[in-house]
Parts: sequence; C-alpha cells; structure tokens
Amino acid sequence: MAIWHSNPTVDEVNQSMGDCMPTYLGMKITEIGDDYIVGTMPVEDRTRQPFGILHGGASVALAETLGSMAANMVVDTSKHYCVGQEINANHLRPVPDGTVTAKASAVHIGRSSQVWEIRIHDPRGKLNCISRITMAVVPVPPT
Repeated sequence: MAIWHSNPTVDEVNQSMGDCMPTYLGMKITEIGDDYIVGTMPVEDRTRQPFGILHGGASVALAETLGSMAANMVVDTSKHYCVGQEINANHLRPVPDGTVTAKASAVHIGRSSQVWEIRIHDPRGKLNCISRITMAVVPVPPT
C-alpha cells in the first residue's frame, strides 16, 4: 500500500521542480514506488568539485531534493507542507563521471516530523553517499 497522499506521476514531479537548483543541476525523478522515490543527477562540470569528482554539496542537494519531495508527497499539501530541519551525509567514495542514482526511503513518518534516508549510488551500483534528512511538518497558515 502506497504512503503517498496523492498519486503524482514522474512527469508531474519533474515539472514541479521548475527552474531552480534541481533543474540546474540536471536532477530528474525516475521512479515513484509505494514507499520510495528514485532520482538521478549527472556528474559533469556543474556538479563536480575542482578535483574532478562529484561535489559533496551536489550529493547533499540531490538528497535534500528527494527527501523534501517525498516528504511533501506524504502530506495533504492543502493543510501541511514539509521543510528541512537537519541533513547529514557521509561521502564514501569518489565519483568522477557518469550519473548517480539516489533512492529516498522513509524511516519515520509522524504528525510533526519525518525522517528520510537517501542512498546515492555511482554508475557501477556502488554506494558513494548515504544521507539522512529530518523534515518538519508545518501547518499551512490560514488565509
């Protein structure tokens, strides 16, 4: 049974990213499962650090993007929205090129907070980063 409040398509989620950081860094959502979301990001000049490998900040941006999108897909956005409170990441191995793939899975979905784990793999399938994000569930202010 799916955990999502609504059933957005991959195309709808990608369009919702608009013209901001995820789009600029080439992120794309590729799959929405019953309780997870998967996305990719290219490792190229705009996502590398000066030493020629994937920038840790780009990995964290991918993790936060997936965790935030997933968290907001769980709630009724007419009543609540989710914002990041804390994120951490362990960078395990360098990625010089190709496309990294990330999967966000819920660890905890509560009334006032959510915790998501994001695992990022290199093109060979090796884990290169593991991240965890805590999201605050905030009521939409009355209008």
